[in-house]
Formats: sequence, C-alpha cells, structure tokens
Amino acid sequence: MKNSMEKLNVAIFFGGCSSEYSVSLESAAAVIRSLDRTLYEPVLIGITQRGDWFYYTGPVEQIPADTWQTAGHCVPALLSPDRSHHHLLLLKETGVEALPVDIAFPVLHGRNGEDGTLQGLLELAGIPLAGCGVLASALCMDKDRAHTLAKATGVRVPRAMTASRRTPPDVLLALGEELGYPLFVKPVKAGSSYGVTKVPGRDRLAEAVKLAFQYDDEIIIEENIDGFEVGCAVLGREELTVGEVDEIELSGGLFDFTEKYTLKTSAIHVPARISPKKASQIQETAKTIYRALGCSGFARVDMFLTPQGEIVFNEVNTIPGFTEHSRYPGMMKAAGISFPELISRILKEAVRS
Repeated sequence: MKNSMEKLNVAIFFGGCSSEYSVSLESAAAVIRSLDRTLYEPVLIGITQRGDWFYYTGPVEQIPADTWQTAGHCVPALLSPDRSHHHLLLLKETGVEALPVDIAFPVLHGRNGEDGTLQGLLELAGIPLAGCGVLASALCMDKDRAHTLAKATGVRVPRAMTASRRTPPDVLLALGEELGYPLFVKPVKAGSSYGVTKVPGRDRLAEAVKLAFQYDDEIIIEENIDGFEVGCAVLGREELTVGEVDEIELSGGLFDFTEKYTLKTSAIHVPARISPKKASQIQETAKTIYRALGCSGFARVDMFLTPQGEIVFNEVNTIPGFTEHSRYPGMMKAAGISFPELISRILKEAVRS
C-alpha cells in the first residue's frame, strides 16, 4: 500500500455479464463522480454483457449512456491474480502494460459481479475489496440459503419452497396450494426483481414459473406477506453504522424493475412512517441478518413489516443501487451521511480490512 501522501488507485468495475448491466452503468457513474479525487484515482474497468474486460479512459457521461465501448477510450484488460503485484494488465498493441490497483470497488449488480465470482478473483489477487467477500456475496444472492441462515437467528422468514427444472408441474401446483394464493415466484439467484411475479391464482403459476426459469435454474415459490417493505442500509465490519429505515409505498402489488428505477406509481418514504421504537427494532434486525450472513463493508437489508408489527426478512443486496437517488444512499443521507462521504467511508473500510 502507498504512503499517506499518495493517491490510491481505485478499480471501479461497471457493466457486467448480467441482466442488471444497465443498472450498474448508472450506479458506477454516480460513484465515479462522487469520488474524492484528492485521495483516490479512479481506474475504470468496464465489462461488456458478453464478458469482455476493458480499461476505460473516456468521459464518465458515456457510461450511463452505454456508449462507453468506443475506439480510443477502451483497451482490453485483465486482472492479474498474482498476490505480490496488484495490477490491471492492459493488453496494448505495443505490449502488456501493468497499472497498479490499490482497492477494488465492484459496482456490479446480479450475477458475475455481486454473487461472489468477482470477489473470489479479487481475494485470490489479494486486492482490498470494498464490500462483502466471497461467502457473504454468494449467500446473499441465494434467497433460499439466506433465509435458512436468517431463520436460524430467530428472524421470521416467509414460508417458501424451491423447485428445479426437473420438478413436475403437478408438484408445483401442489406447492402453490400449500402456500396459498397470492404468492410469489422468484429466481433463487437474481436481483432488481428480474423474473419475479406475484401470482394471484393457480392458473397463472405455470407462466410465472417459466419466466423465473429464464433467470436461474432454481426457483423459489414464496408466500405473500401482508404489510409493506422496509429497508435498512448497513455500513461497516465490526462497528456497524445504520441508516434511517425507509418504506416502500406501493400502488400495485409488486415493486418490479420499472417501479424500482422510475417510481412511476410508487413512493419511497425516508424515514419510514413508523414509530421510532419499531424503526429501532428493524435496524437491530438488519444488523442481526447482516452479521449472520457474514456481510462486511456495506449492504442493504430488505424486510417486510406486517400489520401486526412483525418483522419478516426478505433479502440482502450486497451491492445495492448507488445513484444519489437510490435507496441505500438515501437512507444514509437521512442519517446525516452525504453521498461523497459514504463513498469515502466505504473505501476507507476496504483499506482497513
């Protein structure tokens, strides 16, 4: 690591071989703009939807516009796994050039970025990582296993059952009848509500199952929880900082991809319209889940609050949306932590790890 007077090179990964590629472009652009340039120098690594890696040197504005893959701004690149030299290797026509990397900040959502795969490469290379490590990333992406561990701590989770492509249709219908309608069908490992359907009755189950299998080879059929969704932003490793609890107000029955990123008919309230006592209980539950799943760095813990005041675990996003208007930064801002300060604290946490 460099001395305290030198800037640290921060490898910011964006894009990705994932259905959430476009979301990553928006998040990464916001992170890059908010980076403290007196302390950190961005090293931008764009990953195409095909999985090609490039060192990007062009304008930040071209990233969210998805016009970043242009000649003159991109050099093919790969990360060296050699622990003795933390380098991004630039594959130039004149030969290989090594660019030092001090910290890695993956701003990737979904598979091949948020699920432990990239985290594994970074840990193999010995590069300090901003955010959750391999195990926590993989566990949190897997809704079924995350629920199992959260339940072991005493946190309530929805009744649910998993199914594979080999599960017969009559068994799926029986699962639906056992859980009761309405219910949710979800890919076990996917984010941004891709492949998620709220199923009102058995006649719509097969269609929902087909959609979920487009995103994963394993699906989860889950009971509907009455009430509304609340979230809690968590930051840190040993000593945890939590943001204000937020609340999602739905006009329909599902906070789907469109609603998450446009809020056309939905609203997010920060802080949530609940009592301080209940907000504190939600924050403590979020910390319990965060620790149970081995999270570190940062994550957003999503839960439901029932009409009876019971807290029910939904999921953990280890790389939540990072635009200035996203839920995670919004909860931290309500707690007095600005977006630029949040990015700096995340990077400082990575250096200390």
